Amino acid sequence: MRLRGGAAAAVVLVFAVAGCKADTTTGSGGPEEPGGAGGSGAALTAAESLTVKGRAPKTGYERERFGTAWADTDSNDCDTRDDILKRDLEDVKFTRGHCKVSYGVLESDPYSGKEVTYRRGRSQVDIDHVVALSDAWQKGAKYWDAGKRIALANDPLNLLAVDASTNRSKGDGDTATWLPPNKAYRCTYVAAQVAVKKKYALWVTAAEKSAMEKVLSGCPGQKLPVGGNPTAAPPRFHAD
Repeated sequence: MRLRGGAAAAVVLVFAVAGCKADTTTGSGGPEEPGGAGGSGAALTAAESLTVKGRAPKTGYERERFGTAWADTDSNDCDTRDDILKRDLEDVKFTRGHCKVSYGVLESDPYSGKEVTYRRGRSQVDIDHVVALSDAWQKGAKYWDAGKRIALANDPLNLLAVDASTNRSKGDGDTATWLPPNKAYRCTYVAAQVAVKKKYALWVTAAEKSAMEKVLSGCPGQKLPVGGNPTAAPPRFHAD
């Protein structure tokens, strides 16, 4: 399944302003598995169940605490970045074999709505962590063991191929501080953040939970994405 069909984000905008609608599209290998958990109102119900706490200090956060970037935690002999490119792009071409993606087209970027061409070595497409790693660090991940942090960083449920320039405006924002400019995707994006936080037992701030509920109340049929990898990486993987 495509992650782009799995989750939506939102800040403090009401449905009428956000222009958000329930998105139930599915793809190949992403969060919404056919017949999986979900149903009417599942994402909103899950958001309401999230634990609320204050944001912990960012002290100690380093990307390396989540392991080497794009580790092959699913042991398919392809790194995670190429797995997501293969999942989310169309017209994919490879450099040697069927792992290293050299070309593809993001036909409708979830964050901007525009078409983006991917060519290896250029920076027009990013693989975004829907729940940013530094945000996760401040909401529980700093207390995890390395295996769980590595799993989060490489979980397809938390990864999405997107337009690089749009993604870089997000930084490590949560639902209360950043929404995709593409209003039609906001419910899907928020639902993805809820799904990741619920799966990994991350908490949310009061402002973040309020923003999630406000967006999802405007699309009460939005399903909660499911799937992805186990919440612990194989023991051969290590993090600093």
